[in-house]
Amino acid sequence: MGICHCKNKGRNSRRRELDGASHNVAEDRRDTGLEQDWWKSVSPKDVEMLILDSLKAIRSLVENDQEPPQELFKLHNIADQDDGWIQIVDSMVRVVPVEDPLGPAVITLLLDDCPLPNKNAVLRLSSKFNLSAKNRVSRGMDNRKPRNICIALGVLAEKLSGPSSVAILTSATLDFLIGNLEDEIDPVVTLFSLIALEKFAQTSENKVTIKRRLAEAGDPLLKLEARPPSSDLIESQVKFCATWALDNLFLVEGRKFSYETVDVLNINAMLNTKDVSEYLKISPDGLEARCDAYSFESVRCTFPATEGVWYYEVLLLTPGVMQIGWALKHSKFLNHEGYGIGDDEYSVAYDGCRELVWFAARSQEVGGGRWKAGDIVGTLLDIPSKVLHFYLNGVQVFSSDLLFTVPANKYFAGASFMSFQQCRFNFGNDPFRFPPDTEFKSFNDFASLSPQDRIVLPRHLEMEALRNMSIREDSCAICFDSQAETTLIPCGHSGFCQTCTAQLFECPMCRAKIDRFTVDPT
Repeated sequence: MGICHCKNKGRNSRRRELDGASHNVAEDRRDTGLEQDWWKSVSPKDVEMLILDSLKAIRSLVENDQEPPQELFKLHNIADQDDGWIQIVDSMVRVVPVEDPLGPAVITLLLDDCPLPNKNAVLRLSSKFNLSAKNRVSRGMDNRKPRNICIALGVLAEKLSGPSSVAILTSATLDFLIGNLEDEIDPVVTLFSLIALEKFAQTSENKVTIKRRLAEAGDPLLKLEARPPSSDLIESQVKFCATWALDNLFLVEGRKFSYETVDVLNINAMLNTKDVSEYLKISPDGLEARCDAYSFESVRCTFPATEGVWYYEVLLLTPGVMQIGWALKHSKFLNHEGYGIGDDEYSVAYDGCRELVWFAARSQEVGGGRWKAGDIVGTLLDIPSKVLHFYLNGVQVFSSDLLFTVPANKYFAGASFMSFQQCRFNFGNDPFRFPPDTEFKSFNDFASLSPQDRIVLPRHLEMEALRNMSIREDSCAICFDSQAETTLIPCGHSGFCQTCTAQLFECPMCRAKIDRFTVDPT
């Protein structure tokens, strides 16, 4: 399950464990047995140890009803005061290790759930960071502090939208972030500087300022995008994020959109841009996905398996929490609540970061070791035998009939992503790295896509196309694509297609619980 602060405490969610812990602390600030102002006597070293202990404890949280670790209660109490909040952020920046796959996500979780700081506290923190172009970190140098500063800046930019976000994007902050886009800078720092700039650009005034400063700096994003393909997975992420930013945020006059230059002629199955949660980034060829949001983002493939034996692979560009597997059309994506693939009875997923398999929001431990960046996840769906298999680098780690406990005739490849995670799918357009020793089908050999369906539009162009699209009177009120043909029971509201209705828990009009729906006669 994903880490989501808005997850309800009573629901069983396996990925929300991390976020659920933070959320429960905020809702239930229990008596820790310490005096009210105990935090004033806490040393910076004590805060650092609390953060590292929290990082270890969070890894063990699987079910959302588990008791949050005591360290989180203490950190939240410290963060209630401006001085304490500054101390926590400064300590996180210094001690959260680069090599821990949960490190960036834990920074975002703790910051996002801490009390909202005032502008003065944020400016004091920024001054403490002493940001400038002079503090850049070249390749081979210690990149922990600058990387973590970029993560913290990105969270604050999103949390303090509007005038407060504008106030903290000082000239020194811009010098630091844009200076980190140069060739000689450590690519990890470049990556998270790009993401921080993206977060700041969510405020329109900041976006104008950033575009102007990028142009003055010689458009470094164009240089990042133009870097040749690399076997270095961090460099690949930098190139992906630079291209996405140029397509969606920082447009450069005369540059073609990436969908206009990518070759997708031989790609017959890809990630479905019409069946994806709102903040997931998808590559122009439709085969790569990345999440930089603080929610749990999900996507399904364009083509379903209906009969026979099917296989696909995923290259992990990052080693953190992702849930990769299979989903029926009825499986629901609730990104802000932390529910994705494997979090209901209509999907199953493998999470190699925590060595778990998820089904119906419950987890089972699996072997094979913790996955790492560069690993290949394979999964085989055997419909006649009603069994599915997960593999890590060709070694089977799990086998089960879980997905076949409900009747179905269409099975989709799918995945969900926690913050800062990215992977690339192979549906058969390239040779498989670890093909199973049995006959199987690949999506690319049996699927087909129209020329229009092969296009992955930037979001602003997609929204423009939607605004210009003529809508039939009988169109679904949710997707505006399929015909509205269902009536919700018991409230009686209608105006939705069968596909969208299957995704609903409650009526969009009256919020009444949906027991079932009927299909209207045509």
